[in-house]
Amino acid sequence: MTAKVEVVEDIVQPDRLACRIAEKWIEEDTARNTWKVQTEEIRRYLYATDTTQTSNSQLPWKNKTTIPKLCQISDNLYANYIATIFPQQKSLEWQANEADANSVIKRDAIVAYMQWCMDQPTFRKEVSKLVRDYIEFGNAFVTVEWVDDRVELDGRVQAGFIGPAARRINPNDIVMNPTAEAFVYSPKVVRSVINVGEVKKMLEKMSTDETREEYEALWNYMKEIRGRATSFEGEWVQNDVMYQIDGFTSFRDYLRSDYAEILTFYGDMYDVEADTFLKNHVITVVDRHKLIGKKANPSFFGYPPIFHSSWRQRQDNLWGMGPLANLIGMQYRLDHVENMKADIFDLTTYPVQKVKGFVEDFTWQPGEKIFVGEEGDVELVTPDVNALQANFEIQNLQGLMEEMAGAPKEAMGFRTPGEKTKYEVQRMENAASRLFQNKIKQFEEELVEPLLNAMLELARRNLTSSTTIKVMDEFNEATFKTLTVEDITGVGRIKPVASRHFAEKAELVQNLTNLTGSGLWPTVQPHFSGIKLAKILEDVFNLKEYGVVLQNVAMAEQADAMKQSQALEENVAQQTMTASGIGEDFDLSQLQ
Repeated sequence: MTAKVEVVEDIVQPDRLACRIAEKWIEEDTARNTWKVQTEEIRRYLYATDTTQTSNSQLPWKNKTTIPKLCQISDNLYANYIATIFPQQKSLEWQANEADANSVIKRDAIVAYMQWCMDQPTFRKEVSKLVRDYIEFGNAFVTVEWVDDRVELDGRVQAGFIGPAARRINPNDIVMNPTAEAFVYSPKVVRSVINVGEVKKMLEKMSTDETREEYEALWNYMKEIRGRATSFEGEWVQNDVMYQIDGFTSFRDYLRSDYAEILTFYGDMYDVEADTFLKNHVITVVDRHKLIGKKANPSFFGYPPIFHSSWRQRQDNLWGMGPLANLIGMQYRLDHVENMKADIFDLTTYPVQKVKGFVEDFTWQPGEKIFVGEEGDVELVTPDVNALQANFEIQNLQGLMEEMAGAPKEAMGFRTPGEKTKYEVQRMENAASRLFQNKIKQFEEELVEPLLNAMLELARRNLTSSTTIKVMDEFNEATFKTLTVEDITGVGRIKPVASRHFAEKAELVQNLTNLTGSGLWPTVQPHFSGIKLAKILEDVFNLKEYGVVLQNVAMAEQADAMKQSQALEENVAQQTMTASGIGEDFDLSQLQ
């Protein structure tokens, strides 16, 4: 009896445009296989517990210890990057490009709203993931989405957040043209795997009165092919590699699961069937062959709100290199030397025995007697103990790896050798952390700044009614402010200032301190404005919101304090000179 056979290509009803996008995903994803293998090796070393889980497993050593130096460098960079991106004070400023947007009310409203969005736990979690991608993959990708997770009870909102949110894109789930002039100009395809129920929810959200029947037919088609994949007992033949979906052994296993793959294309595309050029469009594909969405990008910016930052940029290649990528060889060497040293130590403690002639069986232990024949002998073969000095090489390798990754020892709390003055230490720390400051500034400019502006733009498009936000005042007390879309609409840009001028400001304060303490200061002091210097320190230490820097405010406060002191002294004097009345009717006989 002939077995039943169904060919996948005969079952599906593909859309040409959808297949074109799926082919683009496969082409670009295949072209970066070498990069994927390299990043996978880095992640293996980061989370390895011994060398059997890494490429060092091929070494013929008995000991399998791995020194987690790459993991320590990664955690060190992560801790310092996060501390710089999220300082304690407010880290945003609004730079207006028109007079109306430069008003104090407008500026405060925009900054307060964006600071409120940044204070949401989801934002910090997503940025933390982006920093991990920046370190481990060397590439971080993020987009924005409008969320509404409010919880209402009795007509009142009890919890939740409505507004723009950041959404991290896994570097393995996005492809682009790496030879494009810039990331913003490169067409992109983003892959996501979601529950089938979420697909139905997506179709219901996208459908209108005119397209409801079309989306219902699409949903019925998806249910039909999944039903056939589940109920058919014969063999499915898959000839086209396009249907080899990542994470599933076959297209039939994919259809029998509860998941659906969504490919979303961003950019320009020529539609052959309609003979039209789709400029700046968002096209959504499900199951790699069915079109479920095709619309113009609604963003005011004119490009998709997807942003990318690479740690070490490559010439003519958008895929960057991470700080750990070229340290893999040194980690390999580190584990090699460590395990070689451990094996030699074992051989020294339990040396190899060279047995000559007839020797009776014996147990290798202290005090053991060995009986040998006339020509028998037992000799210990010990290795050269000088190899045990490998600790110096291991120490040098570890220090060199930290320096190569841009994580100087000062970041870990260790001071370099040698006597130094207070300001020499500060100067050397600034110089040693220059690479670190450059990389975190790059992350801020390429990722955080466009992300915040995209979140603000998304809020302007989607905020339909007033919203109440929590604002922390200078005394760290919470106040609540109601904002409308008009309050946060203006021509300008949001700029994060957490680390943008951190090193420059620190060096400025250091130079001013050196100047005021030098012998040159009395000569030039008459030509320096105390008010301007106060304004410089106000900007350096972010004191504008507190309003502590005012012209001659200390003199006014001292004068006011003197007035109050004189008034209190006069009041005490008057009370002292006023008769109390005691003794007028006092009887001396009461003392007897």
